[in-house]
Amino acid sequence: MRVQSSATAPTSIAVTAPREHRALGTGLAALGVASFSLTFPATAWGLEGFGPWSLVAVRSVLAALVAGGCLLVLRARLPQRRHLPGLAVVALGVVLGFPMLTTLALQTSTTAHAAVVVGLLPLTTAVFSAVRTGSRPSRRFWLAAVAGAAAVLAFTIGQSGGALTAADAYLFAALLVCAAGYTEGGRLARVMPGWQVIGWALTLCLPLSVPAAAVALAYEPVHLTAHGIAGVLWVALGSQFLGLVVWYRGMAVIGIPRASQLQLAQPLLTLVWSALLLGEHFTAAAPLTAVAVLVCIAVTQRS
Repeated sequence: MRVQSSATAPTSIAVTAPREHRALGTGLAALGVASFSLTFPATAWGLEGFGPWSLVAVRSVLAALVAGGCLLVLRARLPQRRHLPGLAVVALGVVLGFPMLTTLALQTSTTAHAAVVVGLLPLTTAVFSAVRTGSRPSRRFWLAAVAGAAAVLAFTIGQSGGALTAADAYLFAALLVCAAGYTEGGRLARVMPGWQVIGWALTLCLPLSVPAAAVALAYEPVHLTAHGIAGVLWVALGSQFLGLVVWYRGMAVIGIPRASQLQLAQPLLTLVWSALLLGEHFTAAAPLTAVAVLVCIAVTQRS
């Protein structure tokens, strides 16, 4: 009975919270989306100074050290054994899989292209969540999901000259592993504080990320530049830890559906950042596809 009571806590909070609490939750979730929207431009900057394997390993170590310090200072209890499999999925999907796959993709893909493809993440997460929880979304939900996927696939093939590239394969794989990690993270955030979900997931990766960082730094040359340092610091502290902390907290206050609607703006924000920070130029197909995906996801939310 205790588990059931805690499992429904975020939903009841989202319904009964005072208006000022909902405003705070919306602001926190919006900060999370803003931090996520900078991930791809920051990764592109990080690749100016680090190799792809070094960048992923170093960002994981830095984020884990900060997360571990917070867990230690705040005397967080160790996660229960039954939560370890879920934390492992979060670690493999959000901490390791998504950063590695998107970093490999950004070696040959523009951030604008990647932003449009990964714009399917809220939709993919919704599908994973439906399968994981056993819910049965409406026919309109599935039609919108298929339409959004078709729009992104058409954009990807059109931009790649009629065939999928290795970068596209990395991005689609990143969608799958991150959606699995988000789904498990959202489930765990119902029974433990959201910041501890990502904190423990990062900390559990230290036995892998520390040796990986040592090996990668030994084999990949590092050229420290202002962009490279700023990029690795942002993806480690802004995207991988603090962004997820405020995102999970906001999601707990306003609920998963409302929070995911805020994430609809992420691909468009990334397009803006890629133009301002990286000077990238993209055709009208990129923002048009991003808007099409936004509409499809909005339909799934209302379904």
